[in-house]
Parts: sequence; C-alpha cells; structure tokens
Amino acid sequence: MPRILSILIVFVAIAASAQNKPFRIGIAGLTHDHVHWLMGRAHDGDIEVVGIAEANHELVDRYLKQYKLPASIVYPTLDEMLDKTKPEAVTAFNSIYEHLEVVQKCAPRKIHVMVEKPLAVSLDHALEMEKLAKANGIQLLTNYETTWYGSNAQVTSLLPQAGPLRKIVVHDGHEGPKEIGVSKEFLSWLTDPVKNGGGAIIDFGCYGANLMTWLMNGNKPLTVSAVTQHIKADIYPRVDDEATIIVTYPEAQGIIQASWNWPFSRKDMEVYGQKGYVIADKNGIRYRMPGEKTETSKASDPLPKPMNDPFAYFVAVVRGEIKVQPADPSSLANNMIVVQILDAARESARTGKVVNLR
Repeated sequence: MPRILSILIVFVAIAASAQNKPFRIGIAGLTHDHVHWLMGRAHDGDIEVVGIAEANHELVDRYLKQYKLPASIVYPTLDEMLDKTKPEAVTAFNSIYEHLEVVQKCAPRKIHVMVEKPLAVSLDHALEMEKLAKANGIQLLTNYETTWYGSNAQVTSLLPQAGPLRKIVVHDGHEGPKEIGVSKEFLSWLTDPVKNGGGAIIDFGCYGANLMTWLMNGNKPLTVSAVTQHIKADIYPRVDDEATIIVTYPEAQGIIQASWNWPFSRKDMEVYGQKGYVIADKNGIRYRMPGEKTETSKASDPLPKPMNDPFAYFVAVVRGEIKVQPADPSSLANNMIVVQILDAARESARTGKVVNLR
C-alpha cells in the first residue's frame, strides 16, 4: 500500500507540475493587428511564445523589436515552425482565408487552434475545419474582443427578469480601417474580397452574429437578409464599408449594424425582452426591468480569471480546466452558425432576397 501511495503522489506531482508550466504557444502569421494582444502577453509567465510563422521580414523585425523577442523563434513557414517548436497550441493572426490552412496543418499534429474572428471566410472552409478538428480531437476556438466584456455577463444575469427575448440590436465598427490607421499588412487583406470575404459585413458583422447565437442559446435563425453599401468607394473599391443584417427567430428578431462609417469606434448592443431591456457596452450596462419607473446604470465588473482573457481561457480549455459549451461565444458550434449567417448575408446582399437557413 505505501508503494502504491508513493506512485500516486508522484503522478499527482507530475500532473501539477505540467499544469504550472508556461503554455507553449505558436503564432501563425503577424498580419492581423490583433496579434498585439498576444504579443503583449509574451512575457507574463503563464504563456511562452515558442514559435512564429511569418515570411514578411520587415513585419517580423518590427514585432521582435517592439516586444523584445529573439529572432530564433521565427520561421518562414508554418510547417517548419510546428515541426521545430512543437507547440501545444497555435493562434492564427493571418487572413481569414488562411485559417483553413492553419487547421489543415495543426489538426493532424494534434495541435489545438484559436483563430481571430470570424472562424472562416466561407461555409465551405468552415465545414472542412470542423471536420478536421473533430476527426483529430483538437479544440478549435474563435476569439472575439466582446467575449471578454464583463458587461455581457451582466446582460445574461438580467435576462430572466427581462422575459423572453424579442429583439437584439448590435452595433459594431469604427471610422474605417484606413481612417483609424491599421497597419499596411492588415489593410491589404482586410480590404480584399477573397482574403477577408467582404468588408464591414465580415469584419464587424461577425460580432453581432456571434453574440446573437450566444444569447439565443445556440439556436440558428430562420432567415437572414442584408443590405450593403460602398459609401467610400474611393477608399474601399473592392469591399463594402456599410452593412445591415437582419436575422429572424420564431419569436425574436436580431439587427446587426456593421460599419466602417461610424463617427467613433463602438461595440455595444441592445437586448429587449418582453418585460425589460438591457443596453450594454464595454464599460457597463443600462437597464429597466418590470416595475421599475426609471433606468438604472451600472459599471461593468471585470470577469474572473481565466474568463477575462482569451489566451488564459485557451490554456484552461486545452488543459481541461474549462469545458466549452455549444453556445459559448468561443465555441466551434456557435461559430459554425456565425459563418452560416455571414454566408447568407452576403448572398442576400448580392441578390436582394431573404435567405432561409432552416
């Protein structure tokens, strides 16, 4: 019995040690400016960036200098980075079109993947990614900035009082990627109809589709309709810069307003139930519930770790500390519906017809 107990103690110690080691993460691409989010975490101790796959030397030099990282972790191809560094997981910060290739290379190696929003450039790509992830038993997550807002958790806590959902309105966007000064590498594919799949309709339409799928408990809408415009065709000649998407459910409606024409950056939503409403942005919420004569405002409380950070969350999921639920904003199931909504929205905008999803 003492020998068995000793062996168990050793196994527990090894498991605890593994859990406490920095999470070995690789980066696929540096052309998405949101990579600053992860690069800013590179020296925090819980995450170790073991490899970066990027062929653009000028871009690489810029990031290595800014974040004081060694050139030895940079590889010209994803294959070489994966084989030489053997990361536990990879984050994709390249074009949306390249997300499929990242999963094609990582999944057979049993390497988990988190992509920057949205999951895929098209439903065809998403279906292949889903198949690869499930066949190889890897986590395939999608990161949205809005997932980590404490205000969103406050919204869900009030929904039982608000009653059955009737309307959700989500506003996302900014003055335009060129206007706000994104990097030239990011701008080059963000305004490419193939690499990004569209303009504002994809870049910011995905936020609303993701939040609505979450609030509707993972249910797919009945119909999707959309209109897009080229208000600034001189700046964005190949993709839309203004989009409105309407999704319908059996007893509710969602309106997604995605724009590169807002006077200021915004990411906020209005959630209306049968008996009350909640309006939320990054900083907090305003709400009015049954029996209340005035509106109440509350600042948002920060989410607890690891729910306050995409990469801490990724670590917790891979290490089995958190189980991803189907409707969760980061989940594969939620984001398969997001891509279906975006595909249907592009089709509706092109044809002027309502697209049925069921």
